[in-house]
Amino acid sequence: MNPHRKEFIKIIIKRLKKRYPDQMHTQLKYSNNWELLIAVILSAKTKDLSVNIATSKLFKKFKSPEDYLNIKEKDLYPYLKSLGLYREKSKRIIGAASILVNKFNSKVPNNIEDLMELPGVGRKVANVVLSEGFKINMGIAIDTHCIVVSNRLGIVNTKNPVKIEKIMMDLTPKKDWNNVSHLFIALGRDVCQSRKKICNNCVLNDICISSTSKQNKK
Repeated sequence: MNPHRKEFIKIIIKRLKKRYPDQMHTQLKYSNNWELLIAVILSAKTKDLSVNIATSKLFKKFKSPEDYLNIKEKDLYPYLKSLGLYREKSKRIIGAASILVNKFNSKVPNNIEDLMELPGVGRKVANVVLSEGFKINMGIAIDTHCIVVSNRLGIVNTKNPVKIEKIMMDLTPKKDWNNVSHLFIALGRDVCQSRKKICNNCVLNDICISSTSKQNKK
């Protein structure tokens, strides 16, 4: 691995930490790992704020995996209808609850293999649950913001999240695996959105190969 690329990542992380010091954690609201799991599953193709509004009512009614065992998917629709793919997400939550109760003694697993046995849990969801809920860095959660930012910075040249995760893990110090995901998300939401980029307001505009900032062109 090119050592210059590792130094490049260190510079990026340092600048983003300074710019977004309060965003190195999920914006989802939860009080335990089961609620965290649900919230992350619900966040697929949905803004965190919308998820937080929905779960504020959902978590008051259903507090543990056992609470989901004797209900039907349609019973969750009133709580999740404001979210995208709410029917499928209702199915995933009830399925995850059933597996947790019957196979994992109602405990959210603390490893990526077991987590990915649950409906709606891929590598991204598993990595978020592990890093946020257990403070375990087994990988890097790659979402659409991370895909956009890593490509624009020239770190990767692919939209495949598995390939991006591997490259980012090789380049990034393990202690920052969780941080880099949140920092790229923060940058993506702020100035490096998929449909537009505001390069003049970006703290990386002088080192980003995709920057349109005048500062970058000096």
